[in-house]
Amino acid sequence: MKRMKALVCCAAAACLAMVLAGCSSQQSYTPPEKSATVSSPAIGKSGTLRVGVNAGSPPLAGSPSSSSKIVGIDVDVAAALADQLGLKLEIVDVGTDPEAALKEGKVDVAMGIGSESEVSFWRSPAYLPKGVALFSTSANATVPTKASSPKIAAQVSSTSSWQVTNEFGQDALVSENDLKSAFAALADGSAQYVAADAVIGMYAAHSGGYDAQIVALMQQPGGYCVGVLEANTELQAAVKDALAALTDGGIVSVIEKKWLGTDIDASSLPLTTGASSAKTDESKANGDGATSGDGSENAPAAEDDEEGNVEDNAGRNAVQPTA
Repeated sequence: MKRMKALVCCAAAACLAMVLAGCSSQQSYTPPEKSATVSSPAIGKSGTLRVGVNAGSPPLAGSPSSSSKIVGIDVDVAAALADQLGLKLEIVDVGTDPEAALKEGKVDVAMGIGSESEVSFWRSPAYLPKGVALFSTSANATVPTKASSPKIAAQVSSTSSWQVTNEFGQDALVSENDLKSAFAALADGSAQYVAADAVIGMYAAHSGGYDAQIVALMQQPGGYCVGVLEANTELQAAVKDALAALTDGGIVSVIEKKWLGTDIDASSLPLTTGASSAKTDESKANGDGATSGDGSENAPAAEDDEEGNVEDNAGRNAVQPTA
């Protein structure tokens, strides 16, 4: 009997050792790198996807005050896109002229291209929604009408402020210098709603600590897309398939939640009575003198997250522009 117990104990010890060895092996396991799905001449640099971003457009792309490194939603999506294609990532700041960067061969793709923009290159399906939205901090907020005489805060000289006056009248507009001030007006009761681009507004609310949600869209929803040269059909197909995999697999949703606190499903949001196309609104706003600037909105600068490590998480394998 004692011999039998000893054998059982030895067998159990052997099994435990095997299990522990298996756990140790799993903990140190590194998944193999993906094979590149595109190569030259579809991309300009072997093994690397060169991605153009506008570093002056947080939360899509911007630099925290503590660093010159570019971070943002577009950088994270670009990093995931490069990984999906089995490539390394190189970030290039192309400012507000992605078209020139593509034509001159400085980048392979450009992020943050509005679906309503007039461009001469191919655009992917949208990976983020785009369009003027109405925000509220009230859980019981309803879609306003002109007859309800709402007070709506918006950044001065922006397309959003023009959209407010166009649909609800001049008396409805609570004009503010920036989105931070607009959400402060919402919080102190000076305004009932904030009008802003859906993504930029959600980022401003989230970074400012406001528990805001989108009540309705004031435009037919558009989107932010990836741009590729019209003639580069091989890269177009690869980008389209990779984005679909990232979207269907929930990766883009995770990135949205990181920067915005939530993901935005524009297809489920109601429209205001006067909602129109973003292209029409931008054209009218810039053509009738309603806006004195370029119609854009300024989100707060990209900042570190609660742990202060957003830079480590955003485009970890990205080569950044040199000074």
